[in-house]
Amino acid sequence: MIAKNLNSPNLSQAKRRPALVVSKLEGDDLILCQITSQSIKDNYATPLDDKDFETGSLKQSSNIRPNRIFTADSHIVLYKVGNLKIEKLSVQTFGYSINSRLILKDLLQLG
Repeated sequence: MIAKNLNSPNLSQAKRRPALVVSKLEGDDLILCQITSQSIKDNYATPLDDKDFETGSLKQSSNIRPNRIFTADSHIVLYKVGNLKIEKLSVQTFGYSINSRLILKDLLQLG
């Protein structure tokens, strides 16, 4: 899990936001999954708190949003927040187990 700058034309004014690294692509691109501290009531949001971390933590309880996948340049990464426990990266969050090279095919198939 990393902290990144929220997309903004002027990155010096961007807000810091956590994101889950799903995959590192060739070159400088990453596939990321949104993490938000907002209360989300949909069928995809998965609660995330300190007990879900192997190392590191977030400042407040949050939600992983596996239905919010995006690509970003690795240069927007500010720092590594920590590592999630493998149990969190499982069926309860993504519908099946995830590994470091997984691309979430079901979520990325658009059209």
